[in-house]
Order: sequence, then structure tokens, then C-alpha cells
Amino acid sequence: MKKGKLKIYFGYAAGVGKTFAMLEGAREVQKSGIDVVSGYIEPHNRPETSKLIEGLETLPLKKINYKGIQLIEFNLEEALIRRPQVILVDELAHTNCHGSRNKKRFQDIEELLKAGIDVFTTINIQHLEGLNDVIEKITGIIVNEKIPDYIFEEADQIELIDIEPVDLLERLDKGKIYQLNKVNQAKENFFTLEKLIALREIALRKTADQVNKSAIRKAQNKKSIYAKEHVLVCVSASPSASHVIHAAARLAVAFKAEFTALYIGDLENSSKEEKERLRQNLRLAEQLGAKLSVLYGDNVSKQIVEYAKISQISKLVIGKSVQSSFWSRENIVDFISQEAPELDIYVIPNARGQQKNTSGTLYNFKKIRFSLSDLLKTILMLTLVTSCGLAFKYWNFNVANIIMLYILGVQINAIFTKGRIFSLISSVLSVLCFNYFFTEPYYTFVAFSSNYPITFLIMLAAGLITSTLIKRIQEQVRVSAEKSYRTEVLLQTNKDLAQVDSVVEILEATVQQLKKLLDRDIVIYPIKDKVLGDESYFSTESSKYNLEKYQNFNERGVAEWVMHNNKRAGATTNTLSAANYLYLSIRGKNQSFAVIGILMKDKNELETFEKSIILAILGEAGLALEKEILREVQQKNEIQIEQEQLRVNLLRAISHDLRTPLTSISGHAKLLMKNDSTINKLQIQELSAYIYDDSMWLINLVENLLSITRLDEKIELKLEANIIDEVVEEALKHVDRHLKQHEFSLNLADELLMAKLDVALMIQVIVNLINNAVKYTPINSKIELQTKKINDELVLEVSDNGPGITDKAKEKIFDLFYTDENRQVDSKRGLGLGLSLCKSIILAHGGQIYVKDNQPNGAIFGFKLPLEEVLISDEQ
Repeated sequence: MKKGKLKIYFGYAAGVGKTFAMLEGAREVQKSGIDVVSGYIEPHNRPETSKLIEGLETLPLKKINYKGIQLIEFNLEEALIRRPQVILVDELAHTNCHGSRNKKRFQDIEELLKAGIDVFTTINIQHLEGLNDVIEKITGIIVNEKIPDYIFEEADQIELIDIEPVDLLERLDKGKIYQLNKVNQAKENFFTLEKLIALREIALRKTADQVNKSAIRKAQNKKSIYAKEHVLVCVSASPSASHVIHAAARLAVAFKAEFTALYIGDLENSSKEEKERLRQNLRLAEQLGAKLSVLYGDNVSKQIVEYAKISQISKLVIGKSVQSSFWSRENIVDFISQEAPELDIYVIPNARGQQKNTSGTLYNFKKIRFSLSDLLKTILMLTLVTSCGLAFKYWNFNVANIIMLYILGVQINAIFTKGRIFSLISSVLSVLCFNYFFTEPYYTFVAFSSNYPITFLIMLAAGLITSTLIKRIQEQVRVSAEKSYRTEVLLQTNKDLAQVDSVVEILEATVQQLKKLLDRDIVIYPIKDKVLGDESYFSTESSKYNLEKYQNFNERGVAEWVMHNNKRAGATTNTLSAANYLYLSIRGKNQSFAVIGILMKDKNELETFEKSIILAILGEAGLALEKEILREVQQKNEIQIEQEQLRVNLLRAISHDLRTPLTSISGHAKLLMKNDSTINKLQIQELSAYIYDDSMWLINLVENLLSITRLDEKIELKLEANIIDEVVEEALKHVDRHLKQHEFSLNLADELLMAKLDVALMIQVIVNLINNAVKYTPINSKIELQTKKINDELVLEVSDNGPGITDKAKEKIFDLFYTDENRQVDSKRGLGLGLSLCKSIILAHGGQIYVKDNQPNGAIFGFKLPLEEVLISDEQ
């Protein structure tokens, strides 16, 4: 379906006439016969605007009750049903009320565009996400309703609605923008001449940039030099990080570069507020078009340099507040510039005056978390060390041994406690205990010797340094374990997907890996021919949900939306957020293969690293599914090619090999039709015999072809218990009449042998085996048909003393269209159907067919079938 076109009426402030201009444009379009519908118009109580709505078809608005208040919203569902050519939807940056299908109106418009509907809409400069921080500096007002820049940049047409700031203020004074009682407040805040001039200048420049980009995009060669630019922004949980992200996004747009947001670190010990702030910052970067990447490690500057080199970063954007560690006073910017001199570094100052990041200090007291168990461990370790120290003192050990004992206690305490604060407490208390118990005067905190203060400082420093190093090693071990686990999950996913060979198995393997990673319930909808299939539910061991309970949520519509729009939806997203599951699609290059839902009800939001690994797993699954589907298509093509080859071979064989008998029949018949007196009665009988033989050969060929067609159509066999002797007798009535020219013997078993047979097909087998022996042996050869019982199986064999079959021919003798040219005696070449048909029939009966050498010469063709028990009553 062709995507709809988006036209934005753009302004620098409220009241410039965006809605009025949009309605005028809609009326002009309507005059040309185009179907135009008003979806949502905000008249703002302006008579001129309301008058232009008259004559336009207006869709009914959606009424939503929220907290006892009835709210009016644009009716997206009604618009998709109506499907006009053009629809008017005012206020692009509007936030929909709770319970709407999408959180933001621009998401509604994206669905309309995807449905092939052209959209006219309006927006002001302050609602663009990329310029939000700049507008905030100018106006001092924080705007919460924003749209991602890509919506504006991908618009097909931008029409700037411009008016002189002085004229706009006159309109404001006349009450044409706001009610008169709000005019003074507006002039004090937003509507000042200086602010309006600045906003107008930004809007003009933004429009000009957009027009320029549109022209470049149409004329630009694919081998543009801009493709080499790659902007990297470092993201943190700092409140000022959003300012840095906005600056990096503008830089990426200016240089037409790839845009990546990098977070380095771990929020395991961070507060809930910091975690939420980091999620918001990463979400902001994603909305501005950045690709997210997460690394783990404590050496931030080194990680940045390594990532920049691997990812071919050309420009790095970082905040000024980022500092190096406590131990090294070297600034991160200096380190990066030395290690990567080819990298352009942009340092963004802390514009909002936030306090500096204290993460570089040895202890961040805002993150102190007391634990009663760890405190008890610290006191217990201190008591144990002091007791050992008193014992050393009693045994007159050197005081240096006692100092080492306390340092060892601090190290052991660091291993068994979690927070760094307990290492600090342990170090300080160790110094105090040593002073109290082991320095003169004893049992006081006074030290006579001038050397003891130095000893105390060394003890404290040694304890702090060693405990800090132990904590750092523990943290690195934990991070390494997490990285190892994630790597193991991805490798196991890749291994599992490589071992399965069907779409169902690939989907199940993917779900199992996700369930193992997240410990959450997973639901999956396979997609076939762009139709959502029946869902399958995979619950964890501790889950309280199942398929039936899931179906009660009625969330299939969310999965349908994800399938059609190829975007995530459901819980924790801005689309259909009332759902209990987060839905994502598994897709390849050009199609979606499945939709999965991850349980979010009563669960925490997914962490950034979890989202990244989920996307990696789904990417692996999409690649595996694409390969599997391509393999299935290839198999189907190979089967079609094989079938076509068989058809060609059959037609070639029939057209070539039927010519001889048909020519013979027509020639002999022509002689008989002449009724020439020179033809005597004996010659007439001979000619008739030739015609009969060739006709029977053709009849036998047709029977074989019909039988093969019947088996290919997989018609059920008519199996009935029959005595094999009777089937043989009936078959002998239809064999080649040239059997009389051979020494034929019939050797039937003495006992009564029965088997479940399709009589017509089994007669065909026996006839083919006998005719095969007649055809491939010289006249007066010996041919024998024998039946016998071997191990509860019926065995029927046709043997001859002809030239026999080579070992090479035995491997292909039952293949379709195979004939042994060296063995053939009859003048008519066979099509290679008879023995292939025999094999198919015997296998369909659950038996087996074989060929072996006859002694001293010749061949034996035979088959085995399961015997059927015969019950004979006394009366019978």
C-alpha cells in the first residue's frame, strides 16, 4: 500500500494562523474533487476559523470518561474505517488522554499515513524535541508536549505560516488569540517582542533547513560524503544529560551523520530515581534517532575510546561535568584526545546549573545503604580480630603483626559485606581499636609515641585502599559474570536456532531463550501470509497465568497492531499502553514472521541491557526464520523442477517409444483394409496377432500410467483379506501371450496363504513381474512363479534363467523411467514404469520388494507382505 503524504502548517507561536491556513488549503483541495474530511479541529473560539469548517465533512469525535470528566479526542478508529483521501488533524504534538489507542497524536497520524491517507496538521516551533532546550532558554518555559524530530523531517511538505511579531501582538491585544482576561499574563510570559522575534528567526531557519534537506535528499547521490560521519553521545543518569543529547542530535542532523547513544556503567547500586532518569535519557536519545548501545566497565574514558575506534565514530559529544576517577586527576577529554587524536570532541557545558557529578569520589554518601546484617558482620569481624590481637599481645608478638591482622580483617570484611560504607567503618574502627587496646597508654584514645599517628594513617589508608580494590574486583567479577551470561544466552540462542529445521521449532527455541533470560511469561503469535495465527502461551514455573487467563485480557488486537505497523506496542510504550504485555515483532528483511508478548503486569520495567539482548535474540530468530523460509521455498522449487523434469521425461518417452507400436498397428491395419487377394488367411492371422500384441502392450502401459496417477493422488487402498492363489490365477489371465513361448511353471504353497490386498493393484504387480520376465528373457527360457511362507510373511517370487541383472542396474531397477538397455530382448523399449509402479504398490501395502540373482543364472524378482490370519470354524 502506498504511504500517505504529510503536510505540516508550521508556526513560531500560537495565533499566527496555522489552523486557518490549513482549512483554507483543505477547501482548495476539495474544489479539485478530492475527498477531504475534518478529523479534529481546535477552533480556539475564533469565528473566522469556525466558519471555514462549515461545508467540510466532520468525523464524530471520541468521548472518553477519565476520573469523572468526559474528554474529547480524535477518533482514529473511525478515520481508518472512513479512509478519506485527505484528513485534517490539528495539533500534532497533542498528548492523548488515558485509555486512548496511542499516547501521542503524532502516533495516530503515523497510522493514518501508513494506511495511505494524506494528512494536514499543525505545530509550533516549541514542540520540536530537538529544539526544546533552545526554546526553553529563550522563553524560560518548559514545554512538555513534544514530537520526535523525524516526524517533522520526514514530512512531505512544510508550509511556514508567518506573521510579523508586532502584528501578532496586535492580534493578542484584540483578543483574537486568547481571551482578554489572559492577555496580560501571556504578554508577561511568552508573548514579548524579543522572544517572538527570536522564535520567528528559529522557525524561519528551521523551515529553510528542512527545504534544503528535502532538495538534497532528492538529488543526493548514494555515495555521499556525509555517510562517513558518525556522531556518538555519552549518556548518563545526570539531569543535564538531556541537554547534551539534544546538542548531539542537532549535530547529527547538521552533518547528516549516523547517531549513536552510548551508556557506560552499571546502575545496580543506584537509586530508583537515577534508574528512571537514565531510562528517560535513553528514550529521549532513541526518539531523536539514536541507536542505543550499552557497555559495562569502570574505566569510562578507555571504553569510549575503544568503542569509538570499533564503530568508526567521527564526532564525540560529552557533558562538561563528566570527570575522571579520584585517583587520576587526568580529565577524560584529555585522555580521549590523546588516545584518539582523529576524533572530534564536543564538550557541552552544564547549561542548567546542575551540581557536578560526584561519581568520581571515593564514596558517594547519597548512595549509602545500611544493612543490619552487614553491620553485624563488621562488628563480629572487628571483635574477632581484636581478640586475636590480644592473644598476640599476650604472646609478646611484634605490634606490626597486630597491624597486619587488622588490615587482613578489613579485607575479609570487604569480601563478606556489600556496601563500601562498611569497609570505611571497618577501617576507622580498626584504627580506633588498635589505639585503644595496643598503644600506650592502654585503654584510652591517647597515644604517647609520636610515631603512632603515622601508623594510624598508614593503617587507615591501607585498609581503605585494599577494601576499595576488593570491592572493585567484586564489581568487575559481577559485571563479567553478567556479560558472560548474556554472551552465553546469545551463543546458546544461535546454537539452538541452528539445530532446528522448522518455523515452529525456531519460534519455540526463541521463546525458551527469552523465558530463560527474563523469567517472564511469553505469548507468541505466528504470522503466515500476513495473517496472525493462534497464540501459544509459555508460562514460567512460578506463573499464575495460563493461556485461558491471557485470552481474558483480550489483547490480540495489540498483537495485530504490531504486525501491521512493525513497531512495539503495549505495556511500557506510548501505544496501547493499557495492555498487560509488551509486544514486539520478529521480522526479517521484508516481512514479519511472528509477534511475541512479554508479561509486564505486576513486573518491573525491562532494563536497558535486557531490551538490547531481547532485540539481539529477536534479530537472530528473524534471520533464522528468513533462512528457513527461503529453504522451504527452495525445496518447493526443487520439487517443482523435479516434477517438471519427470513430466518432460514422460512426454519424451511416450512420444518416442509409442511411435513403434502405433506405427506397427496402423501399418498392419492398413494392409488388412486393402483386402488384397494376395493376402491369405495365414497372413491375416499373423497381421492380426501383431496388432493384438502391440495393442496389449499399449493397454499395459496405460494401466501402469493410471495406477501411478492413482498412487500419486494418495487415494486410500481398498484392502481386503484375499487368498494369494486366487489373485495369482486372476493375474495369469492378463499376462503377455508370449508367455507361451517360455517354459512357465507355477509353484504355489501347499498351505492357505492370505493377506490384506488391494486386488486390482496386486494383480497389476504380478502381471508386471511376469511380463518383465517374458520381455527380458530369450524364447524358451524358464520362468517360475512361486509363493511361500517365511516368518509370518507371504513371499511371492518370479524367477527366470535369462541373462540376469548387473549389480549397477540393481541399484536403479525400481527407479521411475529406468530401463536396462543391455538386458532388453524385446524389440519395444520400455518406459521404465512397471517395476517403479510395483515398488510403490508394495510399499503402500506395508511390504517390501527386492531383486536378486538366480542360480546358476538369471534374476529373481519378489515381494513380501504381512500374512493375515485365517480363522476356520468347525462347522465350516
